[in-house]
Amino acid sequence: MTSLADEARIALDNLTDRATGILHPTLRLGVAGLSRAGKTVFITALVHNLLHGGRLPLFAAQAGGRITRTYLEEQPDDAVPRFQYEDHVRKMVEERLWPASTRAISELRLTIEFDSASGWSRLFSAGRISLDIVDYPGEWLLDLPLLDKDFAAFSAEAIERARLPARAAIAGDFLAALGSVDPAAPADEPTSQRLAATFTEYLRRGREDTTALSTLPPGRFLMPGDLEGSPALTFAPLAASKEALAVKGSFAAVHARRYEAYKSVVVKPFFRDHFARLDRQILLVDAMQAINAGPEAVRDLETALADILTCFRPGRASWLGSLLSRRIDRILVAATKADHLHRESHRKLEAIVRRLVDDAVRRAEFSGADVDVVAMAAVRATREASVEDKGERLPVIVGTPMAGERIGGETFDGIAETAIFPGDLPDDPGELFKRSGEANDAVPINFVRFRPPRLERTAEGLTLSLPHIRLDRAMQFLIGDRLA
Repeated sequence: MTSLADEARIALDNLTDRATGILHPTLRLGVAGLSRAGKTVFITALVHNLLHGGRLPLFAAQAGGRITRTYLEEQPDDAVPRFQYEDHVRKMVEERLWPASTRAISELRLTIEFDSASGWSRLFSAGRISLDIVDYPGEWLLDLPLLDKDFAAFSAEAIERARLPARAAIAGDFLAALGSVDPAAPADEPTSQRLAATFTEYLRRGREDTTALSTLPPGRFLMPGDLEGSPALTFAPLAASKEALAVKGSFAAVHARRYEAYKSVVVKPFFRDHFARLDRQILLVDAMQAINAGPEAVRDLETALADILTCFRPGRASWLGSLLSRRIDRILVAATKADHLHRESHRKLEAIVRRLVDDAVRRAEFSGADVDVVAMAAVRATREASVEDKGERLPVIVGTPMAGERIGGETFDGIAETAIFPGDLPDDPGELFKRSGEANDAVPINFVRFRPPRLERTAEGLTLSLPHIRLDRAMQFLIGDRLA
């Protein structure tokens, strides 16, 4: 993926980090997820619960009363925007609205002071560790495999995917534009811009709820930022032969050069400056959106997870090796929005994602890293109840759907609470992978987006921390060993 110069710079950065860490121990936690999986909400809830002494019975250091103080500090990377924790809390708590999706990289440092669980360690000094939380769009992870692909390989893969039955309708305009261009012909800018625009629109439509596709690189086409309109984002895959690529000034040659510029300007700096410096990683997955969109979306999510996991540098490095290179030794795949299902279905949701991850892990040939799966909700927006329907007790969830959300013919106003029977997941995860025409016992989930909850208050008027489902289990896996 990287050149010798990149590896040298990565080694130097890690050596600097390790030297600093002798006096100030740190753990760099990467937080990523595909679109609308809840990255911002996860970070906000994790920090809020640690700062406010949240209810975290499975997080050993907190449950055992060993955390003595937590506080935010200035982040170490001056060139990276700060994660706006305070704004996100205010939006969820005061406005009861979810914060905007991640559009760029950001960082936050939370320092934890604690008493070690070991009496021997407590004799020397109190423990302290800084958790550097790095938030970045999951779509950027899907760009990392591009580093190993030339333009011809990228184009062949992208065009093959666009022609899949599940994508044909949304890719029609792009494929039509592609068919009207001779890759060996002299390139002109208006045509290149038209090709790039139709390709980008196809990617954008693939991300909509009805299709819920995951493998949609290049990721920056969907969130261009300050690169919008630049040549590095003005290209599209072409069915180009070696002869067409060799013609100077041809569409194939120009788009291939811009594709390589995209990797140099966008992908390599992200890998080198951020991704290669991580110690732990959580990957958030909105599996229910893919389940509702159908088997093609589920299989596409499986492919995306395999592509993403292939990019990690997993395993435990030797003591000397760890000075020069980092290895992500723990990866947690979290199925989010478990609060949209009754707890009776949580194990099934976890089993579905574990099926996705197990295949991905085998394909990625992992070695040495601990990988786990959890069904969770970083902020729980619903509560559970039961209702009687025709003499049968049905498990339901109760919450306030967002304004405009619909189930059947009912549209919600964003004010009234309602009880919803969310449906049930199949006992066999394989049911979700069956193609159209095959017998399928999977039942669609009644999926709506709920507003954040009203926070409970104690008898003394103190506002409690954000409620959650298994956030403490996620925290224990990701950082618990460093607080032992």
